[in-house]
Amino acid sequence: MPVTYAFIFARGGSKGVPGKNIRPFAGKPLIAHTIALALGMPEISKIIVSTDDPEIAEIAKQHGASVPFLRPSELAADNTPEWLAWQHAVSQVRDVIGEPFDRFISLPPTSPLRDETDIRNCLQRYSESSADIVIGITPAANNPYFNMVRVTPDDLTEIVIKPDGKVTRRQDAPSVYNITTCAYVTSPDFILANNGIFDGVLKSAIIPNDHAIDIDTPLDFEFAEFLFKKRQSSL
Repeated sequence: MPVTYAFIFARGGSKGVPGKNIRPFAGKPLIAHTIALALGMPEISKIIVSTDDPEIAEIAKQHGASVPFLRPSELAADNTPEWLAWQHAVSQVRDVIGEPFDRFISLPPTSPLRDETDIRNCLQRYSESSADIVIGITPAANNPYFNMVRVTPDDLTEIVIKPDGKVTRRQDAPSVYNITTCAYVTSPDFILANNGIFDGVLKSAIIPNDHAIDIDTPLDFEFAEFLFKKRQSSL
C-alpha cells in the first residue's frame, strides 16, 4: 500500500471567522474533527498540521496530529497561495526531516462534514487513474449556461456563457460543479515541480452537497454546525 501522509493546513490569521480553525464546533475545536477523521483511516500513515500559530499547533498535538515544524509567517498571509504552503510542508517532511512518502492528501479543517467515504473516493480515484491530482467536486446550484449573468460595460445583463442551443431548463444545460475543500490528492513530486492544481492532469470525485460545505463566513460556521449536529443525532 502506498504511504499516504495527510496534511492539514491551518493558519492563524483568519479574518472572516476569527480563530476559525480552533473555534469550538460541536463541542471541540474545528480542526479536531478533521484530525479525528484522518486518525480513523488505515489508509493514512501520518497526519501533519502546517500552521504558523503556536496555539493551533498545541491543540493539534493534543488531538493526535504531528506538528514537526511551524510555517513561516510569509507563507500564512491572506494573499499567500496555499500551494506555497504545500511546497514548504512537503520539503520539510521529505527533505529536511527525511521521511519519504508516496501520496499527499490535503484535508482542510474547514470541511467538517466530509466523511471517510468521501476521502476514500478521492484516494481511489487517484490510485486507479492517470491523474496528477484529484479533487472533490459537488454539483453547482447555479449554472453559467442558464441562471448566472453578468453586467456588460454598456450596462446590459447577459448570460455568462451562451449555450450552443436554447436552454430553457437548468437540467438541459451542461453540468457544472463547484470545487470542494473535501480533499486534494496528489504526489509530493507533483507539488514540488508545479505551481497549482491545474498544471497537470486533473480528475475529480463527486462529493454530496451536504458533505461539501466549506466554512468561510460566520453563517457557514453556524449552518455547518447545525447540519453536523443533526447528522450526529440521527446516528
